Amino acid sequence: MKAAHEIFFNDYLIKFSLEHAWRELRHDQKWCTSMKSASKDGEKAKKRKVEDSAQSSSSIPDDVGVEARPPGVKASKANAKRAAGVKGEGKEVKEFKTVWEIKKMDLEMKDKITNKRLLDKLLAKTEPLTENEMLLKNKLINDLLL
Repeated sequence: MKAAHEIFFNDYLIKFSLEHAWRELRHDQKWCTSMKSASKDGEKAKKRKVEDSAQSSSSIPDDVGVEARPPGVKASKANAKRAAGVKGEGKEVKEFKTVWEIKKMDLEMKDKITNKRLLDKLLAKTEPLTENEMLLKNKLINDLLL
């Protein structure tokens, strides 16, 4: 630790004043994973392809206890919005279906009322009905009975 403080002082010409933060974060997952990905020369390794990462993940011993990184703030917010959108969409669809069913029933009732009025007019006629009127009267009576 003394050597690290000396190196920092030689590089930046000030004392390292964030040791308390370093002690708190040194085992944090974010910093541990970057240390593992650093190469022997101290340079960071380039990003690997998906195929390479699958092979390298199997080469890490199980006793190290590497956990998957938790999602970031932006990803969490996006997931929350997506989940809220799905819930809201389902609610809107249900409401639309309910309104549509009510409207459909209303239209059916209006058709029945219209047919009954027409049948009443045909039955109230005193003069003989034409052939078309007779067919319509019979059809309306059959519809009413079913």
